[in-house]
Amino acid sequence: MPTVIHDGGDVHYAKAGAGPGLVMVHGTGGDAVTNYAHLVPGLADVRTVITPDYAGSGRTFDPGGDLTLDLLAGQVAAAFEEPSDLVGFSLGAVVAAKVAAERPELVRRLVLIAGWTHLADSRLELGLRTWARLAATDPESFAAYGPLVGFSPEFVGSVGAQTLMAGEPPPGTLRQIELDLRVDIRDLLPTITAPTLVIGNTRDYLVPVAHARALHAAIPGSQYAELDSGHVVLHERPQEVTTLIRDFITRVINE
Repeated sequence: MPTVIHDGGDVHYAKAGAGPGLVMVHGTGGDAVTNYAHLVPGLADVRTVITPDYAGSGRTFDPGGDLTLDLLAGQVAAAFEEPSDLVGFSLGAVVAAKVAAERPELVRRLVLIAGWTHLADSRLELGLRTWARLAATDPESFAAYGPLVGFSPEFVGSVGAQTLMAGEPPPGTLRQIELDLRVDIRDLLPTITAPTLVIGNTRDYLVPVAHARALHAAIPGSQYAELDSGHVVLHERPQEVTTLIRDFITRVINE
């Protein structure tokens, strides 16, 4: 796994494919492998796909203490090998938006999936605080809570709850959730200049789809799409989300 140094520590990332760069940023409680390994083959024929881990996940440097968006965005930006397309999912969408706003020279096109702008309502806050409390106190309930809020009922029924509960979350999951609760990127969004696609999920019970719509509304000139999916659309609708990403990043855009 390649590494690059940022702020005195290693940032680990995977790399596959050929062509212009495509950086894909994972979400809370996931990592580059669990979020994106199954999507990479559908993109690696048209892009060099780079999937970094940020602090709290994988083997990337984690200084401990409260995580910050500055740290995670800096680690992701360090993984760019050239100006590239950028995809972010959930917390990764927030991180990707920050990179696009503050490092516009790096980002060719931007795709934000299941993201949010800030802790805008009590429903989002309740979901995240419950998730954090379970992560800190009750591992068994924490494992069950993920499928309940992460996927649509039909998907849980078809795959099976035990399958979706399998595996241990990254060690920094609780601190990543605590960062979710502090997110506020409203001031950054109007400054994004890269062509942007925002994807919302109509049955997202963790980050309700209204937040994706608000994200779209705040980014000038952005495009918007919705999928019939729960929050973890990368696994619930992998073909559809891959097609949306692929079509957007390969489309000829008059800049």
